[in-house]
Amino acid sequence: MDRAAVSKTVDQAWDEAILPSLSELVRIPAVSPSFDADWENTGHLDAAIEHVRAWIDGRGIDGAEIDVVRLPGRTPLLLVDVPGSADAPDESVLLYGHLDKQPPLGGWSEGLGPWTPVVRDGKLFGRGAADDGYAGYAAVTAIEAVRANGGSHARCVVLLETGEESGSPDLPAYLEHLRNRLGAVSLVVCLDSGAGDYQRMWLTNSLRGMVQLEVEVQVLDSGLHSGIASGIVPSSFRIMRQLLDRIEDSATGEILLPELTVSIPENRIAETRAAIEAVPGMVTDSVPWPEGMRPVTDDEVELALNNAWRPTLSVIGADGLPKPADAGNVLRPSTTLQLSFRLPPTADPEAALAAVQRRLSEEVPYGARVSFGHSEAGLGWNAPDPAPWLSGALDTAGEEIFGASWRTMGLGGSIPFMGLLHEAYPDAQFVVTGALGPDSNAHVPDESLDLAFAAKITSAIAYVLDAHATR
Repeated sequence: MDRAAVSKTVDQAWDEAILPSLSELVRIPAVSPSFDADWENTGHLDAAIEHVRAWIDGRGIDGAEIDVVRLPGRTPLLLVDVPGSADAPDESVLLYGHLDKQPPLGGWSEGLGPWTPVVRDGKLFGRGAADDGYAGYAAVTAIEAVRANGGSHARCVVLLETGEESGSPDLPAYLEHLRNRLGAVSLVVCLDSGAGDYQRMWLTNSLRGMVQLEVEVQVLDSGLHSGIASGIVPSSFRIMRQLLDRIEDSATGEILLPELTVSIPENRIAETRAAIEAVPGMVTDSVPWPEGMRPVTDDEVELALNNAWRPTLSVIGADGLPKPADAGNVLRPSTTLQLSFRLPPTADPEAALAAVQRRLSEEVPYGARVSFGHSEAGLGWNAPDPAPWLSGALDTAGEEIFGASWRTMGLGGSIPFMGLLHEAYPDAQFVVTGALGPDSNAHVPDESLDLAFAAKITSAIAYVLDAHATR
């Protein structure tokens, strides 16, 4: 493959073809089903699928089959099947992205908005630009760049789902439905991950699992005047505090249940140190600290390991608590919390969920009633070590495209799809990367995509595809 020409091909595609179409994709309010229960009638997910399908179809890729796959009652999925080069092995490469988006939220800066694409200072602003609308464009363009410059690639299947921001609930069914069609997957490329800086390529080496659980503590059937009931009836909030103390040390944030903890592998500790040495401040600078606020420790390596390999609890929702302006002197009948646990990559999420439920419901103080509502449990993922051919391709891309060595990092978030794929294809190599770098603001106002960095990632994927086919 003429590697010197690859970046030129990719840069031209980004300037002339991708940016105009991606900008129009930003305009489509394709929020994920968790935030649009009426998604089938609003039609925004279908509109996003059709927009990208039409763009890919217009590229005229020789031999490509483009299908919108629909299972009853499930979100649609766009599948692009590109035949491999004549000299490539009879294997498949799966390139993943998603087209659903987080909700818009308020608070966007002046001149910016969730559904209004704006190019400013080399970035495309708008919801879904970086997370993860660009992925399908990058994947297809990487394949085109290999073909245009004398390279080889195995059969490539681009899979773009529309439920990732809701936890990918439909993907297991689609993976089973498409198992025979996907074939022998020996390389997975995911373009929905992050970067520690914009100076080099970053591979995600682990993702945390997750557990969510709604828990209610009830002490009365209805509220009572606090002057009458307090001191007689225990507060549901106080009981909830006691129950949470069984799970988390409130002084340190340490999770106390062994089912939620693992021993951190030595290679991940070493890679974390290398990443921090390459980009000091990578972790601490990722947070917009209010004045006077400080992190849980000054050791940045420990912060990174906390975020990637240690379990954490966040209370992400509450019910039974009126707004302060509406609060009367009432001993409330119940308190409900939505608990979100991030789990180490190799922890068993189902065992973790069972342990949390068991600890919250046994020997409850005062005989209060504990009940559970909606729950979720998602797999984490720990990457296999890169094969020599993959390390070599990344070394070359680092030198020729980025001018800096590639690095790895663990991410504190979850992409349940990766755990599912690792279970389905345990012998495959994984390249989990992406353009979600510093200040890309995924999920919050002012989301943006660094266009030059996204183009470099695209070129690097072309290198990987060619190396995989010729290994």
